[in-house]
Amino acid sequence: MKRILLTKTLILLFFLPFFVRAKDPTIDSLLRVLDQSIKERNVYTKRKEGQIDSLKILISKTLPALERIRLQDNLISAYQSFKCDSALVYIQKNIELATSINNQHSLLESKLKSAFVLAMSGLFTQSRDILDSITYSSLPTHLKIFYCWSIIRYNENLIKYTANEEYTKFCKEENYRYRDTLIHLLGEGSDMYKKEKSFQLLAKGAFAEAAEIQSQLFANEKPNTHGYAMSAMGLSIVYEELGNNRLKEYYLLLAAITDVKLAVKENEALLKLAIYLQEHGDTDRAYTYINAALEDANFFNSRFRNAVIARSQPLIQATYLHKIAQQSKNLRQFALGLSVLVLGLILTLYFLYKQIIKVSEARKHLKIVNEQLRLVNIHLDEANLIRERYLGHYINQCGVYLDKLDEFRKSVQRKIKAGQIEDLQRINISSRAQQRDAEELYASFDKTFFQMYPNFLKEFNTMLREGEQYDLEKNQLNTELRIFALMRLGISDVNQIALFLKYSIQTIYNYKSKVKNKALPKIEHFEDKVKQIGVFNRANI
Repeated sequence: MKRILLTKTLILLFFLPFFVRAKDPTIDSLLRVLDQSIKERNVYTKRKEGQIDSLKILISKTLPALERIRLQDNLISAYQSFKCDSALVYIQKNIELATSINNQHSLLESKLKSAFVLAMSGLFTQSRDILDSITYSSLPTHLKIFYCWSIIRYNENLIKYTANEEYTKFCKEENYRYRDTLIHLLGEGSDMYKKEKSFQLLAKGAFAEAAEIQSQLFANEKPNTHGYAMSAMGLSIVYEELGNNRLKEYYLLLAAITDVKLAVKENEALLKLAIYLQEHGDTDRAYTYINAALEDANFFNSRFRNAVIARSQPLIQATYLHKIAQQSKNLRQFALGLSVLVLGLILTLYFLYKQIIKVSEARKHLKIVNEQLRLVNIHLDEANLIRERYLGHYINQCGVYLDKLDEFRKSVQRKIKAGQIEDLQRINISSRAQQRDAEELYASFDKTFFQMYPNFLKEFNTMLREGEQYDLEKNQLNTELRIFALMRLGISDVNQIALFLKYSIQTIYNYKSKVKNKALPKIEHFEDKVKQIGVFNRANI
């Protein structure tokens, strides 16, 4: 059995994609309504129980036997599709009451109700025993109708319960005879007559005629009534035979929704709908509906309905569980794939971060290098400017001194020819000319230096204490400042400075110490600060 069930499940899963029905807005809307109605079943059940409690209040009083039988009949009708064992309890009470007052009509009617409810609950032997105990010919017409209808319903339920070909053939033949009798008993033109006529046509294969009659009956039914649900169920059966699956599903949905809202626990439409949806690929809803149908059958306490559901539930459940397992597997695979993806993303981000850090460090290093290059370029430009300025200046000075030497040579030659030896001696002994030449050289140096560093004196004074600043004429340096001016030009060798200024090395050191002592306390590395004074400006060239 398990092997057969598994085989069916695998076959169904294989062909499932081919069975999935197309989307239909009307069907989808009704499915959503049914889904919500199933969720609210407890509300409908409590409402039904409230109605039954109201009926029980009426029979709690002391009443005449016939009145009590009538009121209990109302209670039986309420219980008949809600809870069959409770219906049987009140049927038994009516049988006892009818027996006690010797009311044969009420007794026969109650027995027929008992047979009908027993057949619904699956107690077919007990139901048949009651039906066989009643003499059909002695019944009045309306009870004969009830008798025929009870036999028909008994056989229909027995066919569903046994699923046996021999019993099915026997039951269908008996139903055919009793339905023919029933049609003759019913008044032509009545709704019951049309209904039974349509089922007779259905049994004969006249599906179109049966559908036409059922459609007329359905149009006359009031929505949200048990008759509306029964008529919708009849139409779904007809359209199933006609092969119109859309209308079959449509009317099954109407019947199921109505039965759920009316708290009809003997809900055949919900079971058939679950089987239909399973065959057409809607496993989730099929599983929900079959479980709801099983819960209703348990509430109704029908062994017959439980047995019918038990034949379909394992297949639906197996398909559903397989789907859940497949979804879980897919989810695990997805989670694994996502984890790998996330890990890959993390690694990518890590390496990207490392690259960003490297690029950032490279940019910082490049910025430093660029700044260093900029400073080097500035220094080179400044050095080039100094070379250009001073080279041109001292080439010019060399020319001037060459002219002076030539003039001096000519003067010496003239004096030698003239015998002016004493004048030559005076010229050689005098240092005024040398001093004048040095002053001209320093004045020229100062002028050229201030052209390049016009703010040198101002910036130099900012590094000295109050009262120690230098106040000199424009474009003029003293010996102390001239030492630091040479340092600003990049001449740091004390020997060269001493040679240029005509002082001893020690004197140069003394001058430097003297100036440093005038510096502000906060000034550190005084000579380096001096070398940073001013920015050369080509506009001043």
